Amino acid sequence: MQIMYFCINFYVKMATIISIETSTEVCSVALSQDGENLWEKKHMEGQAHSTLLAPYLQEMQTYINDNHIKVDAVAVSSGPGSYTGLRIGVSTAKGLCYGSDLPLLSIGTLEVLTIAALHSLKGRDIPANAYFCPMIDARRMEVYTAFYDKDLHQVRETSADIIDENSYQEILNNHTVFFFGNGSSKCKKAIQHPNAKFLDDIVPLATEMSQLADEAYKKKDFKDVAYFEPAYLKEFIAVVGKNKVLGLENQK
Repeated sequence: MQIMYFCINFYVKMATIISIETSTEVCSVALSQDGENLWEKKHMEGQAHSTLLAPYLQEMQTYINDNHIKVDAVAVSSGPGSYTGLRIGVSTAKGLCYGSDLPLLSIGTLEVLTIAALHSLKGRDIPANAYFCPMIDARRMEVYTAFYDKDLHQVRETSADIIDENSYQEILNNHTVFFFGNGSSKCKKAIQHPNAKFLDDIVPLATEMSQLADEAYKKKDFKDVAYFEPAYLKEFIAVVGKNKVLGLENQK
């Protein structure tokens, strides 16, 4: 008797996702498939989101067309961070979703920063009890922050904290804490605890969103494109120049 063996292959679709990160002074976009980055573009030298984001996405579209890629979703960094940067990123992401009938994914900026920090420490011994504290500058001695363990579980809620020499003493007494992000440098003089470690040059990038975006897509954690808003934490306050208040803007 001849025995025949049949092999059945189950096709699992890989999600292709556009990621947009504009929450700080860095502007970046990336294209990923199944959590792996295919293409990226970034600008690290100060805020120019309003002029750079659209051209970057046009370049990405050329790559998509040339390689016959079908995009499945758009992911955007949702803050906290720069009010203007977040508005530009989210409005652009919504436009892409509306124009191409794509679902919207939201990735927290502090998680993106923590992923970047973990990647920077790859190959180094990290204490089992270590915490990661991303910090985004919120002016003066205030930062937007949260705490995560090395498995990216959030262990302290997101908040806007004013930093002084007593900040996080209870946590630091029991944990090694890595501080990073564009708000951390101004905290070095205030936070002098021996368990405080500062990582330089950690910025949120679209390439660091890819794995998180892929996980969100598989869970179908889609946001309402019409009503989604980023996490500002604080209301934007427009400041009017003193000369304009006094009606002196045209006087010399």
